[in-house]
Amino acid sequence: MSHLINIFVEPGKVFAELKEKPTFLLPLLLMMALTAAMTLLYFNKVDGEWLTNHQLTMSGSEMSAAEIEQAKKVMPSAKVMGIVGAIFAPIFIVIVTLVMGLYYLAAGKITGTAVSFKQALSLVTWSGVPALLSLVVAIVGIFMMAPQSTLESLMLTNVDPLIVQLPYDHAWSSFAKNFNLLSLWSVALVAIGWRNWGRTGWGQALTVALIPTLVIFGGMAAWALMKS
Repeated sequence: MSHLINIFVEPGKVFAELKEKPTFLLPLLLMMALTAAMTLLYFNKVDGEWLTNHQLTMSGSEMSAAEIEQAKKVMPSAKVMGIVGAIFAPIFIVIVTLVMGLYYLAAGKITGTAVSFKQALSLVTWSGVPALLSLVVAIVGIFMMAPQSTLESLMLTNVDPLIVQLPYDHAWSSFAKNFNLLSLWSVALVAIGWRNWGRTGWGQALTVALIPTLVIFGGMAAWALMKS
């Protein structure tokens, strides 16, 4: 439990201990629980009819009034979407965690850094602890929001809405709405952990830490440039 505090103030010490006794369940379960809670709370408070209209508008398809009414009849209610989201979002988190664990395992083999799969999972989950702050902020925002609010507008650590507020049809909208500024903190934590475990230089540690972010958001940036 002390790791949850020390990861913010003494990350080097935390990763030194995790190298000897790797753990990952606590941060993983917290991420899953907070994500599920945020999803349920949002979809239980949001105006269901407004949300349906918003989603149909954001689909970008040209629909007649009759088609819109027909689509509304087959779309699930906000509460159903909340339940489904609360089930599948944690599953997605587990899948991403496993994939990232395999990435660090492979990176260890390529660079000659001895990293077990359990250590890799601990690196993924503990470096992701700053993201828990984003979820807490969003949950607080849900209690204060107007019923006709998007979930994206509550993610106050993302580029959009923290720095810019872009319309959905803007080329950079997806990039800005998905880039969490706290992910840079997580990248730094990965680099600290990798350098600690492998006794490597900052160059290798930062490279290993940055590659996933560069691949994901580099691809999104390239797509945005193509649409611009």
